This record gives sequence, structure tokens and C-alpha cells, in this order.
Amino acid sequence: MPQTIVIAGATGDLGERIARVLIDQGAEVRVLTRTASGSAVSDGLGAPGAKILPVDYTDADELKRAVGGADAVVSALSGLAPVILDSQTRLLMAAVAAGVPRFIPSDYSLDHTTIKDRSNRNLQLRRDFRTILDAAPVRATSVLNGAFADMLTGVAPLVLFGRKRVLYWHDADQPMAFTTKDDVAGYTAHAALDPDAPRFLRIAGDTVSSRDLAAIMTDLSGDTYRLLYAGGIGSLRLMARAGQAFSGTSEDLYPAWQGMQYFGNMFSGDGAFHVLDNGRYGTRAWTSARDVLRDR
Repeated sequence: MPQTIVIAGATGDLGERIARVLIDQGAEVRVLTRTASGSAVSDGLGAPGAKILPVDYTDADELKRAVGGADAVVSALSGLAPVILDSQTRLLMAAVAAGVPRFIPSDYSLDHTTIKDRSNRNLQLRRDFRTILDAAPVRATSVLNGAFADMLTGVAPLVLFGRKRVLYWHDADQPMAFTTKDDVAGYTAHAALDPDAPRFLRIAGDTVSSRDLAAIMTDLSGDTYRLLYAGGIGSLRLMARAGQAFSGTSEDLYPAWQGMQYFGNMFSGDGAFHVLDNGRYGTRAWTSARDVLRDR
């Protein structure tokens, strides 16, 4: 009998990918959407077989009915405290009230269990939610994947393609985990169907340093990419605090200073993985940093 998995946040990039993988694996998928966004999600996921359920996250009874009978609830919600703490807690409480046995929170990050307290605004929300989740009578599994690999070719200033430089702070040889969203989605789908999944699963599509990235780009492009020292961890965190103070109560999910906080956790090593669970669901072809950079 196929398992029933409820997904919250399927209007987002990662959530939709998770839903599609689960459908491909034969699961019965229910996608929770806020009432106003239901039609948009139906256009994207309705045809493959997902059941779209527009819900009001402030209505506890409606949420309980929406998740009732499910084998697991997967959260891919994205936002600040009103989403990660408030809406996600309501979703968790609905799952508990409905007797759903398993819950996967919206973590999908480097190891926020080992970073310094209050060193990263977005990850602190996940640390705070972890306290709520661990007190709930439900089997929880967090998927931690390092940084999303699109950081290597996106707006985050790590690989400076125009200048043929790769930035680093503190240590050019600090290992950093990168995983593509497709790899995260595929692995999360397996975890959602796994009744024995542990509390934390740590994965990395690739683990590379800034020095490794410079060598990869030199090999791929034929041009010499050099390392560029950007400062120490202390100066990076000072700039992040200054940027946060200057922005005040900004509701931007990814302001520049948030990126600085994330780089601080990466280059200090305090969010690094020391053991990986990549092989828990069998052998898969993980996308490497080289693959991502080559495809650019």
C-alpha cells in the first residue's frame, strides 16, 4: 500500500522537487498551499497526481484534517519567524493532533546543531524550532545538506568569474559541503518514506575548499583562477553585524549580511559535517561541484 506524504511549501523550488520525486516513487502526495496560491500550484503539480489542499494555517482544525491519515509531513516552508516558527509550529501541532507518526522540518542547511548560538539569523530560527520539535511526540528527521550548490554559480560572491578569483575567509583549505536541490529533494523523498529514519541525516553532493574550487575552475576554463583572501572570521562577522544593524528590521530573507553570516559558519568550520549519511538509501550519482561549475 503506498504511503501518504503531506508536503508544505511545494510552491517553492525545493518543495516542488520533493513532491515530484515522491510522486515518481509511487507515494500518494498531498500538497498544502495557502488558500490564495492554490490554483498556481495546481497548474504545476496537479497533473502528475498530487492532491492540492488549500489551507488556512491559522485554522488548527483545517490543518488537522489536511494532514490526517498521512504517514509523514514534510515541511519545505521558507521564510522568517512568522513562517519557520509560527506556521511550521502550527503544522507540527496539527500533525501531532492527527497522529501523524513522522515529521521532516524545513532545515536543509549546514549543521545548525553545531554553529555558535545567534551567529546566523536564518539558522537560529531552525535551532529555535528544533527545541519545539524535540519536545513533540513525533518521530522527527532533519535533512542537513550544507549549502545549496547553486551558490557556486549564483549571486553569492564565492567564485568571481569575471575576475578569475575564488574568495576565502580565514582558511582556503576549509572543507565545505555543497548539494544540489535535485539531490536534496531525491534524498528527502527517501527519508520521508523511511519509517526508521534517524533524527539527523547529513549529506553532501560534494565537499570542497576554496582552493579546490580554484583548481576546478582553472581546469575547466583554461584560465588561471587564483585565491583571494577576504579577511578573517572575526572581520566577516563584524561586517555581518554592522549590515544587520544598518538594515534594522528588514524582512528580506537573504540580505547581504545573511550571506556573510552563512559564510562565517562555513569558513569557520563550525557548521561542517564530520560524518555523512549519503549511502543510507543506496548508491546514487551525486552532482559534484565540478559538474555544477561545468554546466554554467
